[in-house]
Amino acid sequence: MSSADESEGLGHETKADVRAETVLLERAIGGWRGIIDSGVPTAVFVIAYLVTGQNLGLSVGAAVAAGLVILVWRVLRKEPLQQVLAGFAGVLISALVAKWTGRPEAYFLPGFFQNLAYGSAFLISIAVGWPLLGVVLGYFTGEGTTWRQDRPLRRIYAAASWIWVALFFGRLVVQVPLYLLGAVAALGVVKILMGIPLYIAAAYFTYRLLAPVWVEKRTAKGTK
Repeated sequence: MSSADESEGLGHETKADVRAETVLLERAIGGWRGIIDSGVPTAVFVIAYLVTGQNLGLSVGAAVAAGLVILVWRVLRKEPLQQVLAGFAGVLISALVAKWTGRPEAYFLPGFFQNLAYGSAFLISIAVGWPLLGVVLGYFTGEGTTWRQDRPLRRIYAAASWIWVALFFGRLVVQVPLYLLGAVAALGVVKILMGIPLYIAAAYFTYRLLAPVWVEKRTAKGTK
């Protein structure tokens, strides 16, 4: 292979790697805007709760207002609204649950069920041989379910899916005890810390786990 061919191949691999990482971050988990926007209302809720002397009504109102500001901002900028609408719906549900129960820690309760649902979905998908990460990436990349014909890739998708099982159930292991203790401030801080940073870490390690397989597949195709 000539130097030009090698350079072209390297450029192709780099573009493919970037595309794969983009799919993981932008589409699969909502992108930088999605994961940041989802954490803002929670931060506002916790800050308002502490500043207002644990006033539940004002705290919930502040969180909803923050979510609404983000929604309006995205609309004005004509940005994709799927993730921000889902996030705003989550804020409204959390606010309603907290107001209905009269317990500030209940604001975090819907998030627990969300993590339980996602974690269970990944776990079940691994058990039945259809790792959810492969299904999601296959859909977003347009490859469908062809990855299931590649046993090594199927195993890698299963291994990578365990990262997300650990993420979602790990949150529950840490946060549920704080909920039971009624430690609202600590729960809010921990949720934020286990939100954006862990999402990014999970996406990064997933990508690093899958990248060698993708590169190997492209190399094999190039030698045919």
